[in-house]
Amino acid sequence: MTHEEKALSYFTDKFHCSQSVLAAYAGELGLTEEQALKIAYCLNSGMRKGEVCGACSGALLVLGMKYGQSKKDDLDSRTRANQKTVEFLEQFQKENGSYICNDLLGCDISTTEGVQYAMEHNCFTEVCPKMVASAVKILENMEV
Repeated sequence: MTHEEKALSYFTDKFHCSQSVLAAYAGELGLTEEQALKIAYCLNSGMRKGEVCGACSGALLVLGMKYGQSKKDDLDSRTRANQKTVEFLEQFQKENGSYICNDLLGCDISTTEGVQYAMEHNCFTEVCPKMVASAVKILENMEV
């Protein structure tokens, strides 16, 4: 199963966007499925405020696990991770018009009315899976 298929399978199983992306890479990153799902949980729906798309946040966790700085003197890792972050977000924005959840969904999901709109217009079932797939495809193109 590809990373994209795994991520979409998690999403179909009612996990959130951020969880789905990170969990698709869990084994390769030295995480258990449970750890990945818990780590990424609170990043869904733009941190529940419609901010940075959860699929992007999950992808950034993947990049951090692969390239992030873990030693204080390892400034090369810091630079590389920063470059990967910018590269990912720029590509996601280019492909999807934004990396902000509210922009992608066309409503403010930090409000009750916005969540209701998103549900009535099937945003969570039509837009979000596309964002999960897009995030994973970009990671794959970055050779993660």
